[in-house]
Amino acid sequence: MTDYTEIEKLALEEVKKHAKIYEEAALFNTAKVMKAFRSHMVSDFYLKPTTGYAYSDVGRENLDLIYADIFKAEAALVRSQFVSGTHALAVALLGVLRAGDEMIAATGTPYDTMQTIIGSPVKTPGSLVDMGVIYKEIPMQDDRPDIEAICSAITDKTKLIHIQRSCGYSSVRKTLNVAQIGEICSAVKKVKPDVICFVDNCYGEFIEKQEPTEVGADLMAGSLIKNMGGGFAPTGGYIVGRADLVELASYRLTAPGLGGEMGATLGDTAREFYQGLFMAPHVVTQAVKTAIFAAAVFKNLGYAVKPLPEENRSDIIQAIRLETRERLCNFCIAIQTNSPVDAHVEPVPAMIPGYQDEIIMAAGTFVQGASIELSADGPCREPYNVYFQGGLTFEHGRIAIMSAAQMVGPKA
Repeated sequence: MTDYTEIEKLALEEVKKHAKIYEEAALFNTAKVMKAFRSHMVSDFYLKPTTGYAYSDVGRENLDLIYADIFKAEAALVRSQFVSGTHALAVALLGVLRAGDEMIAATGTPYDTMQTIIGSPVKTPGSLVDMGVIYKEIPMQDDRPDIEAICSAITDKTKLIHIQRSCGYSSVRKTLNVAQIGEICSAVKKVKPDVICFVDNCYGEFIEKQEPTEVGADLMAGSLIKNMGGGFAPTGGYIVGRADLVELASYRLTAPGLGGEMGATLGDTAREFYQGLFMAPHVVTQAVKTAIFAAAVFKNLGYAVKPLPEENRSDIIQAIRLETRERLCNFCIAIQTNSPVDAHVEPVPAMIPGYQDEIIMAAGTFVQGASIELSADGPCREPYNVYFQGGLTFEHGRIAIMSAAQMVGPKA
């Protein structure tokens, strides 16, 4: 008979042992956010809504400057008009790439929804490939970027190197840390100095003390209902990087000539963006501690977990190889049952736009689909990995994970 009390105790010891580095990063990043807030004299009137064209929206303009400061970038575009992180990524890529340009994916096959933006392997109407962009993909080698192969693939037409920080739905690659991203940027720029290094930073913000734009990334994008929104942002995304590239992206978001000068901040969104950013370093650490706990619990139940409890992390995602469709579904049902919203609903696998397989998702969240809140999902395909992320509080994560452990049971 499985002793779940003992398994929980051992997992708590693992969290205590390995959380210190992330708590130190949270302290560092909180200080960084506070310094940016002071520098830009955040005031109550920054938090007010605007309407219509929203010219001279002071709250919007200063939030862009604050993001640029935090990421040590030239410019930023932080908007509620981004409907998701995928949208922010698409706007960035469609803004800077033109027909005949070449894009190289340096970290293997991108996340499922990115594949539809690129138009590979299935050519999607309106995708990059459909618009004439040339696409290459360099597989990872032993969990690391194959820098030699990446550099060898660069041609005169290569305009952009795509780097995905998180492992996504891959069962074979690890998440990249900031230093590894810096190695890619340095290597490719030696071959072609004008190449654009673009980073999909989803799930990775505030895990470390540095961000990819501090080690050579020219352009980067992410979601506000993941790390940067701190559980407060109700929608939105961001793009940061070189000023000329952010401007090109802004023309894709609104219209050529209008760019980031327009876009109303409706309702309470401004306050939620500012407050979410302030809370983000702490909330991200809660999510990391929950992920370490989940890894330790399911490792002790006999399952393969990635990363291991003791491994250094560069995103909030925890992958657990459950090996059967039934276990995958049971895990997600347990997370949903232990959610603050829609706990009475049972998730089932379904086809979702942008994905290649049936997906099961558990997300009883205050903000629909917010993966900084406690959530779990996975494609219904072998090896039936569940991808677990988020947790506004470690206490909630602990309760939900122990429920999932008992519902899934030990590996036979």
